Amino acid sequence: MKGAAAAAAVSASNTTWRIFTYKELHVATNGFSEDNKLGEGGFGSVYWGDLPDGTTIAVKRLAKDNTDARKEKEFLTELGIIGHICHPNTATLVGCCIENGFYLILSFSQNGNLASALHGNNSKTEEVLEWDTRYRIALGVARGLHYLHKCCKHRIIHRDIKASNVLLGPDYEPQITDFGLAKWLPNKWTHHAVIPIEGTFGYLAPEYFMHGIVDEKTDVYSFGVLLLEIISGRRPVDSSMQNLLLWAKPLMESGNVAELADPKLEGKYEADQMYRVVLTASYCVRQSAAWRPSMSEVLELLTTGQQDSEVAKSWRIPKFTSDELDDFSMVYGYDVPLEIDLEKYL
Repeated sequence: MKGAAAAAAVSASNTTWRIFTYKELHVATNGFSEDNKLGEGGFGSVYWGDLPDGTTIAVKRLAKDNTDARKEKEFLTELGIIGHICHPNTATLVGCCIENGFYLILSFSQNGNLASALHGNNSKTEEVLEWDTRYRIALGVARGLHYLHKCCKHRIIHRDIKASNVLLGPDYEPQITDFGLAKWLPNKWTHHAVIPIEGTFGYLAPEYFMHGIVDEKTDVYSFGVLLLEIISGRRPVDSSMQNLLLWAKPLMESGNVAELADPKLEGKYEADQMYRVVLTASYCVRQSAAWRPSMSEVLELLTTGQQDSEVAKSWRIPKFTSDELDDFSMVYGYDVPLEIDLEKYL
């Protein structure tokens, strides 16, 4: 099998993870029991399991509804990407399995994911996520994206940055996960055209949503939406179809931070940090990719002091043009491409 040979070749070049047998995963997850299921999506399902040495793992089992050739290609692409990245803010690969399907084995994140922590749909995360933790998560995700865009041998565009794809490890240290839609982008390419449009409604950059164009700024846009989610505690698109971005834009323009902030914080946040996060988000979600900052600039905006930084002085919360608002209304209105299933994300 071509997939087996490719997986073995990648494993041989990397001693930090190994190839598992199906029997090992079956035993670890209690036969892929529903009690062990952590979640599922278009990619398949994720289960937790315990190895004989006491290590807890997360097992991502790819869905079986695609053709074998496409499924194998997607699996090898994701394996190739996650198997060659190494950063505190990206998921850690433990191994893979190519018996009876395709499986990726990752380190287990004891605090779930950011979506569960923010929106309370996980019994383990009933406590309100405090501002200090939210700020550290924002910084960690920014560092992880900067690594993918700037520090890897080949640029990696994630294409699906969202709260449920941010795992929370010990002390809520964030790790970017799920590289199923990720793309290698050669240095000589400025961008890449991708068809069909895939991703999560509410996080999609306009140029990707409308034209299938992806580059680093596609991830920057999604990160901006994620920042607004961290600030406000609101979902990108809620059950009543209200869009977070359209709600937040007038509040960002007016500098109404108190109204933007999650009511569950009860006003308990560091004002300077909050301003920097709002400022960063406002530029990340600009309609034109050229107007958005790079992840290097994002890190500088998030970490430099507002009063004594030349960067902070030169970046002000922008006034969004009527054309931008029209574009956002078109993109995030009800005219949704057939490839995107809204019910999956609400």
